[in-house]
Amino acid sequence: MQCIPAKRLSNLFALIAALVVSAAPPPSSAALSKGDELLQKIREVFRSHRPPPPYVTYTLVREQQTEQGYTDFVNSYTYHIWCRSSDRAALGRKVFRDDARGPLEFLRPEFNQARDPGPPTADVFERAPARPQPVEVAPTPEPTGMPAVIGSVTAIGELEYHVIAVKTEGDLLHLSLRPIRDPDRNRLREVYVDKTTYELRKLVATDKLFIEPGTEVHPQLFTITMGMLDGRPVVTAIHGVTTDDYSGDGREVDYTFKDIKFPSALPDWYFEARLYALHTSEAPL
Repeated sequence: MQCIPAKRLSNLFALIAALVVSAAPPPSSAALSKGDELLQKIREVFRSHRPPPPYVTYTLVREQQTEQGYTDFVNSYTYHIWCRSSDRAALGRKVFRDDARGPLEFLRPEFNQARDPGPPTADVFERAPARPQPVEVAPTPEPTGMPAVIGSVTAIGELEYHVIAVKTEGDLLHLSLRPIRDPDRNRLREVYVDKTTYELRKLVATDKLFIEPGTEVHPQLFTITMGMLDGRPVVTAIHGVTTDDYSGDGREVDYTFKDIKFPSALPDWYFEARLYALHTSEAPL
């Protein structure tokens, strides 16, 4: 095979690069609606607070009624939770009416799974998992730093949703969304933001109600209320309602996230269930 001199090879690469740049038209937002551009801005504002602090602790209160309309005491409960953000591994203890606490439990809060949603610092723009995962499976951690810059690329628009309506409601902007693809995983349907700062205030998203032993699944709509803590958006409450003909226990459910804190450190053993038996005397309350 004939060898090309280095100088000629360099000139050839430069010519090819110039042709590629001239052939590729610059990105244009003309095809995007103002709503799509607004959604892109809202997501950028939310992402500016990511990744979350390394640890978050909170109290989760879950409340639901039976099919007859009475309080479902078995499935209404309160937990204190200590969560590691990188993999959502968490230590949980059930809180009873007196000072008693339940045993140490390994948890992994997550939306669209057969367990309680959360944590309050969850990425609400994250896609739902493709399939239910056991609690032992850790999600992919969020990036913790900016990648090296090797070029300049402009992303135009939100690729997973199309904004079908934008309304001003008092101090809020209300966006109605339609998934462009895979509506089961792209779960947002309504977004409410502060009309000045574009910070999230409320969302409506799809989720699932898993009936034990997990073989029965019903679609839900979650109305998610957002707040700000230490300059970061957090989930403060969720109201869920099934959207099919299910009418049994837990057709409506409420979650409240309270006492949210961002500790600088937590013991490693909090996130290793096999070590719990060795640390019962120093377990947090």
